[in-house]
Formats: sequence, C-alpha cells, structure tokens
Amino acid sequence: MFRVSNNLVGILNFVTFLLSIPILAGGIWLSRQADTECERWLDKPIIALGVFLMVVSIAGLIGACCRVSWLLWFYLLVMFLLIVLLFVFTIFVFAITNKGAGEAVSNRGYKEYRLGDYSNWLQKRVTNTKNWNKIKSCLQDSKVCTSFADKFVNDNMEQFYAENLSALQSGCCKPSNDCNFTYVKPTEWTNNNTAVASSNPDCTTWSNDPNVLCFNCQSCKAGLLDNIKSNWKKVAIVNVIFLVFLVVVYSVGCCAFRNNRKDNAYWNRQ
Repeated sequence: MFRVSNNLVGILNFVTFLLSIPILAGGIWLSRQADTECERWLDKPIIALGVFLMVVSIAGLIGACCRVSWLLWFYLLVMFLLIVLLFVFTIFVFAITNKGAGEAVSNRGYKEYRLGDYSNWLQKRVTNTKNWNKIKSCLQDSKVCTSFADKFVNDNMEQFYAENLSALQSGCCKPSNDCNFTYVKPTEWTNNNTAVASSNPDCTTWSNDPNVLCFNCQSCKAGLLDNIKSNWKKVAIVNVIFLVFLVVVYSVGCCAFRNNRKDNAYWNRQ
C-alpha cells in the first residue's frame, strides 16, 4: 500500500524532471549558438546539470511510485552526497568571501579596489596569467567599458567623480585615483608625468586605447573579485535555503524507502 511519503517523493521528482528539460534544452541551444568563448564555457555545465537532474528525478520517480527499492536507494545515496557537497561548498564560499571590500575615496562617489584586500585563494585565480587572459577576453566581449563610456560620455570632471560606479567599472575602465591623471572623458585621461612617481603599478599599466584601458591592472582584478564576492555570498544564502529543502526531501525519501521495504516484505509473504 502506497504511503503519503511515496506520493510526495513522486510529485517532487516529477516537477524536477519537468524543470530539467528546459535546462538541458538551454545548454544544447547555447552550445550551438554561442559566439564567444565565455558563452561556450557555460554550455557544458548547464548540459551536465540538466542530465543530472533528469537522471536523479527519474530514479526517484520510478523508485517511489513503482516500489523499486534499489532505484530509491540510488536516489537517496545521490541526495546524501549532494547535501554533503553543498554543505562543504557553502562553508567554503563563506570562508573565502569574508575578506575584501571597496575603499572609499575622498570626494568621490565610487570606490577604489585593491587586489591584496581579498582572500589568497581568490587572488591566485586571477593572478594566473592563463586564467586572467580568458577572464579579460570575457570582460572585453561583454563591452563593460564600452557601455561605461557611452553612459557617462557627457559628464564633466565634477559629475564623473560623483558617479556611483560598479566595481568592474571603477577597476577596469578608469585609472586609479593614485595616478592623479587629468580627466578628459570616462575612458580618456591625460598622464601628467605622475605615473612613474606613483607607487601604484596600475598607473603605468593604464592606456587610453579602448581595447587596453585598465584590463591588465591589479584594480581590474580586484574589481572582478569584489563582484564575485558579492555574487557568491548571494549564492551561499540560496544554498542554505536549498540545503534545508534537500534535507526535508531526503527525510521524506527515507520514509518512502522504508515503506517500499515494508510493502515488498508484505507482498512476499502472500
């Protein structure tokens, strides 16, 4: 005799199966339509996620509704491993995002970003030349500084200094405040021969070339890390909620597995 837990597990996995279809279809579409390396990098994880959700949901659905104990056991094993991995990942994210923040600058609406303020693990990801070349390519493809220049093109110096810029805009699209360059346009600045005197290496790295700007600067890497830190903290909070949901589903699945064993034992005695 079916129990409430079996029906509930079946419903939850049927919904998960339906959700896996657009995820898998989106990954396949992206793999065929992607124009940039950044987009192509996303297709494989999305396809893998879609396949994973589809396989696990089918195992849970058949195991709960058709009383196939070994499939339900497989489903519970995968769920347990997923709970453990998510728990470890959430702790890891909180650990590496507890350091680093933008530095307020006097008479400026935006903040400045220093690479050394962030966790060593994050720093190593962006100081690796191969990694950064890929990231830089993605930043250029996303036209983050092109849209920045277009948005503030009519600003005079006082207006620009009062703007509330994003971490990427502040770090990658303009020179550091330490350089004391003279503002001309958002992505065009005059070097007053102060770059050599400054202790900030970004001052000699800056270029008015729209394809270069400060994409090779330490501040750009720091701006990216600040953006990652903010997003990962949001992901960690969502993970906590998702973990609670998974634990509840896992508990219901355990009840369904116990029901399967009791039902199978009952029918074997008939």
